[in-house]
Amino acid sequence: MGKAWALFALGFVTVFAVDQAIKALFVYEGVQWNGAYFSLVLTYNKGVAFSMLASLGPWLKVIQVGLIAGILGYLVQNKTMVQDHAIPLGMLLGAGSSNVLDRFVHGGVVDYLFWHRWFEFAVFNLADVMINISVAIILIQTLFFPKKQA
Repeated sequence: MGKAWALFALGFVTVFAVDQAIKALFVYEGVQWNGAYFSLVLTYNKGVAFSMLASLGPWLKVIQVGLIAGILGYLVQNKTMVQDHAIPLGMLLGAGSSNVLDRFVHGGVVDYLFWHRWFEFAVFNLADVMINISVAIILIQTLFFPKKQA
């Protein structure tokens, strides 16, 4: 079980650290770039995906901390989840925690990737991408590579 938690921690720390480092470039160094397909621009999302639930204000970060704590508590109780999906679960919670930290430090989630070719998509960040990738990995592992129960 120790190996699974080590892989979980590796996924968590890697995604959290890389995401925060990239966000620091935009917040503190003023990085920006305009391209034909996408641009790098600094925005602060006060809500969740597509700015939904922004009306919750400061309660949103409290709810999100509770959700992350609840998921972590569930994983501690359900050890087979961590054994089966250690890295993607670590990535998922690392990305979520990085976005929640933004709410406390910057008042909103730091977003910077803006796709605008053919259609305008919401501005997002690496943590958002990693959340989607980690959920996809968990679904693929569960549906196509189920673990045999003893």
